[in-house]
This record gives sequence, C-alpha cells and structure tokens, in this order.
Amino acid sequence: MDRQPTLETERLVIRPLGEGDREALYAVASDPGVWEQHPIHDRWRREIFDRFFGDGLASGGALAVVDKRDGSIIGSTRYDKYDPDEGGVVEIGWTFLAPRYWGKGINPEMKRAMLAYAFQSVALVEFRVGDTNYRSRNALEAIGAVRTDRYELEKYQGKRVVHLVYEITRESFERGPLA
Repeated sequence: MDRQPTLETERLVIRPLGEGDREALYAVASDPGVWEQHPIHDRWRREIFDRFFGDGLASGGALAVVDKRDGSIIGSTRYDKYDPDEGGVVEIGWTFLAPRYWGKGINPEMKRAMLAYAFQSVALVEFRVGDTNYRSRNALEAIGAVRTDRYELEKYQGKRVVHLVYEITRESFERGPLA
C-alpha cells in the first residue's frame, strides 16, 4: 500500500506532506484551540510541533490536507502502522484541521476518501484517539468507527495518556454512513 497517495475530493486535495509545508502547517497548528482536548495539548508550541512534524515526515505516511478553492493547507493526517498480514490493516490518524473547517463536513469528506483508498489494500482500518478527546471520538463514531476493547498507555510530561482503539472494517465501511 502506498501510504502517501494523492487523493482528491470535491473540496480537498490530500497529498504527501513535505518539508516545504512546515510553516503553512504550523500556522494551523499554532492555534491552542486545535489541541485543547488532545492528550498532547501543547502541540501548538513550536518545539512540540516541530517534533510532531518531523515524526510525520519520518513515518512515510504523512499527508497535507489542502483546500481546493485557494490551495491553502488546512491540516494534516497520516496513514501509519501498515501491516499487510491477515488481510491487511493500517492506522489512519494524527489528524488535525483548522477550526474554521470544523462542523462543515470536511473531516467526513477526507475520511471517506482515505478509507476508500485504504480498503483497496486492507481489510481493517484502525484509529487511536485520546480517551478525553471527545471531539475526535464523536467524529470517529459519526463516520462509523467502532470502539474496541483495546487501548494503549503512554506517558507525556509524567502523566498517563490513554489512547482508545477504534476500527472500521471494509464491510462496515461499505454499508456505513460514508458509503
């Protein structure tokens, strides 16, 4: 599976993220409101963002989300943790959008394109989301993702961070709200 495709929807171009996108993406990420429910709540700080951006580039799956109307970068997302075994699984995550695009159907439009592309190669897509990130949890449930019993524990700034695991199967996608 090519984890850095270029996908196009009615309003978006989702394309490989490159080093040249750093400043435009930081302009979006520098708004503390973007991260208020996120476990890494200070990703708006330059040094934290730069680490996040570098990790995204190193992952081989980072994507810029671009508004087709004016060509501006409005956020990013990522295909991560690809495993071709047993029908294949890939994670979609690390997603954030500029607040002015919230509640306008951009996230479902983006996820529909990403899921349709992923299901050409895999049978299962996973999402990991902070347990207190209710905005993202609600957004996942609205696109048909189902919370599993699995979770992951990490530490950030000496505090425990819980990431819940959600999933969508190829079959549930084909009959779900994004079909």
